[in-house]
Amino acid sequence: MPRRISEYIIESLIKLSGLLVIILVFLLFLFLLKDSLSLFGVYPLGKFLFGRSWLPISEPPRFGVIPLFLGSLYVTVGAIIICVPVGIASAMFIAEVAPKSLKLVLKSLVEILASIPSVVLGFIGIVWLGPALRNVLGLTTGMCGLTGSLLLAFMALPTIITIAEDALVSVPRTYKEAAFGLGATRWQTLWRVILPSASSGIIAGVMLGIGRVIGETMVAMMVTGNSPVIPKSILQPLRTLTATIAGEMGEAVSGSEHYFALFAVGLVLFVITFIINFIADAFLRRARK
Repeated sequence: MPRRISEYIIESLIKLSGLLVIILVFLLFLFLLKDSLSLFGVYPLGKFLFGRSWLPISEPPRFGVIPLFLGSLYVTVGAIIICVPVGIASAMFIAEVAPKSLKLVLKSLVEILASIPSVVLGFIGIVWLGPALRNVLGLTTGMCGLTGSLLLAFMALPTIITIAEDALVSVPRTYKEAAFGLGATRWQTLWRVILPSASSGIIAGVMLGIGRVIGETMVAMMVTGNSPVIPKSILQPLRTLTATIAGEMGEAVSGSEHYFALFAVGLVLFVITFIINFIADAFLRRARK
């Protein structure tokens, strides 16, 4: 009887914890929505979503989110192009190619990379990476979208590598043995059998890595140039959604249109990250099945 009671209490606490998380996320959404609606009462929603200028202190102020959204999109796409192939290839090497002793070392190094503070990476971007890109590519400034993409790709790699490696390892051993029995080489087995079987988990890792890139603030604020204009290239200064909130919230007057506009930017960011995490969770559920 006491064992049943203890199990019931533990199960109830677990259910309560899950319910509290859902409630907190919903309350956060309502909090952002409430202050965002304060802006849309005096500033048209269409001009906010499709406006091409972010000039919060001009007369009249302009709160077009398109430059910020495109800045985040440029940096995110650049980071994806870099980190997805490198992350998946690294996970394949760790899971199927590396010897056991080297595998343990590499997994430890990946965990160490995940623990590096973002402000340290931003400092590296300012001191070394930005000037290096400026000199090599002949840019007017190294503080541009490409610098941000490189650093954010580096930050997303541990997430992608860890989840993709777990997905590859979880593929049933019988798949590999069957492929070898049919005469497939090690590379053919990895490329045509193991990788497709683990695709759901790999895609989930990629989506979570993308969520990390979009939600990163410090690196984006330090190395992308913070120029709130519509970017024509990833090689020019730009500004992301997260950098705008972090950089301007301390300057905005509480209760002003600018103040509420930053909450509206946060709502846009919340919706984007929610959709990405929802897709990633769907792929993870599929992988478990």
